[in-house]
Amino acid sequence: MVSLSTVQEALQRLYIEASGASLRKEDRKKSAELVGILSEIDRAVTTGKSRRPIHLVDAAAGKAYVGLLAAECILAARHGRSHVTLIERNAERAAACRQAVAKASAAQVDFTVIETEVADASAWPIEPDVVVALHACGLAADTIAERAVACQTRHLLLVPCCTSNSVVAADLANRQAESIGLPRHAEVRRRFIQSIVDAERTLRLEAAGYETTVVPFVSPTQTPHNLLWRARRVGEPKRMADAAQRLQRLHAVL
Repeated sequence: MVSLSTVQEALQRLYIEASGASLRKEDRKKSAELVGILSEIDRAVTTGKSRRPIHLVDAAAGKAYVGLLAAECILAARHGRSHVTLIERNAERAAACRQAVAKASAAQVDFTVIETEVADASAWPIEPDVVVALHACGLAADTIAERAVACQTRHLLLVPCCTSNSVVAADLANRQAESIGLPRHAEVRRRFIQSIVDAERTLRLEAAGYETTVVPFVSPTQTPHNLLWRARRVGEPKRMADAAQRLQRLHAVL
């Protein structure tokens, strides 16, 4: 279990440049989320006493908090020569990733920073051990899931963020809400749409061969976007067929 103090020390060392400065309130809030997602990464990569090298992809990496702290707190100490691929489209954030990588103490971990869209298939390695995305917004969450399946990752740890009509299932759900007469009150309709989006994402992963559970990775007091899609590639034909049928039935009514 990665501790809060370990995460905060790593954030301070990697991201706080000014001498004497300390973590901001939002950094401390982020720390609790990082403890939660790092614990999930640890759970995914730890099998018995194995110390095999791990390849982790931090997709829509932002400033690479997840990828770098996974390297510092988990991979370097327990898995020997490992690799972290950071995919980030924003040039400023990608530069921040490179600056933080330069400060990393995890000498046993190699890093690759790729400045591109998560939809860019050429950015993705083949069969990484873990793909993780913390607070992937809107359509990015679905794109990351699709690319993770396409590259046959062993584990996907996906935490979606906001949902907009750019998400196909959300647009379809909104039309269905209108057709069946749901009130337009934002809080009422939002819950209906989000439940359809969540169901559709889960079934698509299951149909692609991933045993999927949806769990809170932190308390909702830390973030309202606290649900994690924990998916593991198993390729069980019966489960895949059942999920594909359910997905077809869902799409038929939208």
